[in-house]
Amino acid sequence: MPEILVLYYSHRGSVQALARQIARGIESSRQVTARLRTVPKVSPVCTASEPEAPGSGAPYVEAADLEECIGLALGSPTRFGNMAAAMKYFWDSTAAQWSAGTLAGKPACVFTSTASAHGGQESTLLSMMLPLLHHGMLLLGLPYGETDLASTRSGGTPYGASHLAGSEGNATLTEEERRLAFAQGRRLAAIALKLAS
Repeated sequence: MPEILVLYYSHRGSVQALARQIARGIESSRQVTARLRTVPKVSPVCTASEPEAPGSGAPYVEAADLEECIGLALGSPTRFGNMAAAMKYFWDSTAAQWSAGTLAGKPACVFTSTASAHGGQESTLLSMMLPLLHHGMLLLGLPYGETDLASTRSGGTPYGASHLAGSEGNATLTEEERRLAFAQGRRLAAIALKLAS
């Protein structure tokens, strides 16, 4: 069965919760499965400080994950209106995949979480789109046909699913956020299947 890569970095669990909901949306088609992967933290120390495999949660992403997927959902918390350093570090290491066109023509979407309503959700989503565009991916947003997009008081943008975690880092998604993330995964799967055939 074809797979869609759900690649995320999560600090307090919010982005991981969105990733799982997007994966449910992907798998709702029953024609594709979600492959959840993460990236290790970036250390200010010059020697490796993370274990070879995470102690819990999704495994670390490998080049094969990019090659084998028919689509990609990419998530990161906001860091001053930008993706987290760990995710940026990963994309900075994908020159070989860029050169080979590994991701060219595959559909992708982005998602994020932030502590405040004005914490840079949209600019973070846009920052994650940049390496995907350079890789030749086809970007998908959330259309306003998703009625929760127009009524949510928490997360959700036309650029991608999002979560408003608050200053305490609450990882519990609102019902609107859950439905929007699910819809984004479902849409990504539908487009990926059409393009793969």
